[in-house]
Amino acid sequence: MFRHLSNKLIVILFGLLLMLSLAFIGFAVWSTPMFLQELNQKLNLTLAQNIVKEKNLLSNHKVNRQALQSVFMGLMVVNPLIEVYLVDNTGKLLAYSAPAGAIKRDRINLAPVKSFLTGNRHLPILGNDPRDAKRDKVFSAAAIRDSNGNLQGYLYVVLGGQAYDSVVDMLQSSYMLRLWIGAIVVSLLIAGLAGFVLFRHLTRRVQTLALGMEQFKQSDFQHSIQLPARFDGRPGDEIDQLGVTFREMSERIIQQVKQLQHSDTSRRELVANVSHDLRTPLASLQGYLETLALKAEQLSEEEKQRYINIAYQHSERLRKLISELFELSTLENQDARLHFEPFSMSELIQDVSQKFQLHAQEKNLVLTTHIPAQPAFVSADIGLIQRVLENLIENAIKYTPAGGQIGISLVHGNNGVATSISDTGQGIPESDLPHIFERFYRVDKHRDEDGTGLGLAIAKRIIQLHNSSIDVASRPDSGTTFSFRLPSADLTQQHA
Repeated sequence: MFRHLSNKLIVILFGLLLMLSLAFIGFAVWSTPMFLQELNQKLNLTLAQNIVKEKNLLSNHKVNRQALQSVFMGLMVVNPLIEVYLVDNTGKLLAYSAPAGAIKRDRINLAPVKSFLTGNRHLPILGNDPRDAKRDKVFSAAAIRDSNGNLQGYLYVVLGGQAYDSVVDMLQSSYMLRLWIGAIVVSLLIAGLAGFVLFRHLTRRVQTLALGMEQFKQSDFQHSIQLPARFDGRPGDEIDQLGVTFREMSERIIQQVKQLQHSDTSRRELVANVSHDLRTPLASLQGYLETLALKAEQLSEEEKQRYINIAYQHSERLRKLISELFELSTLENQDARLHFEPFSMSELIQDVSQKFQLHAQEKNLVLTTHIPAQPAFVSADIGLIQRVLENLIENAIKYTPAGGQIGISLVHGNNGVATSISDTGQGIPESDLPHIFERFYRVDKHRDEDGTGLGLAIAKRIIQLHNSSIDVASRPDSGTTFSFRLPSADLTQQHA
């Protein structure tokens, strides 16, 4: 029962209402007698004074029995709960309307009487009850004076006698408490039902989120969850915002898990590819060196030189592979820093193309450039951009058959400077295009033991560090074109 938030809230609400209700009943039970006493005393505030004005109850400190009996009889008819006492100026009882055997004390404390007569009173004021040695009652009092103004005594009227006490007790224990308890029970039932409906409605979305989180957990954080449409980002309260945040968080976690899985797969492939690419030249290098060491006397100078050249080629391949691995690792570091500066992309393309002219001619290839007369300045890391051009041109030369053409073009537009390197080679199959920028990936039919499989990966990472991307377009037997775009340099600002 207490596993659900709504049930907990209902129990808490019910408990709070119950405690408040009990406190209210206690306050009512405590305050009602005080209110009734105050009301009774206010209604009979001048009762004793009016009686004293009409009746001469004391004369020369002697009780006028006939007048007093008349008062007793009149008050008994009007209100049988009232008890009348005649006391002297010391508080001693002189006469009373109660039966003689019912009197428990023969004098009263005059301090409350004097406080009552001063007029500076905060009702109710309680005075001694002669019929009860411990209990005090509300009263009305008046001073009795002779014709000379001398104090003769007091008329002391207790406004609630023993019969009134039993009525109050009955009222508190029966009618009043039953009324309040009944009202409280009905209020609790109504509040409990309303709280149940309200909290169920309010916590339904929380339960939906909790269920979605549990399903997400059960899926090992790999499958997206279905949440109501109200959690799609529209304005709402804190629960709706929590749902939107959870949806975004779950999608981010799924993406990160996939990235981790992909990174783990890439790491395994990298280790396997590195092991393979290192093992082949190492084995060849070791084989030729062992042959030279074991058969040096049997080999001619030409054979020795050939073996040394082959061993050198394998060691050079190892050096190049390790160098490019280190370069790619440096570029993929989050702290990789680039040195941006304005330079002429036109001049850089001319310099790099000149560097590969001889190599292209050796393979019977035509390497041409298409550069506008107006220089195109870009803001980039010139050393890294040169590396990109070298990798792309070297790749084009490697996979273009003899008699083919390689073109480097430059276009300066409003969106920056676009550079493209195209060839007339055999092209790349469509199924291989998404993978050509991965480390060590080679199209099988173009696999070349002289390559490292890292050139395109390095070029892509460099362009990414320049907040751009490399695009590739290729069709089998129609050649391939790589292109990228760099931002133009604001030479005016630079000079300023």
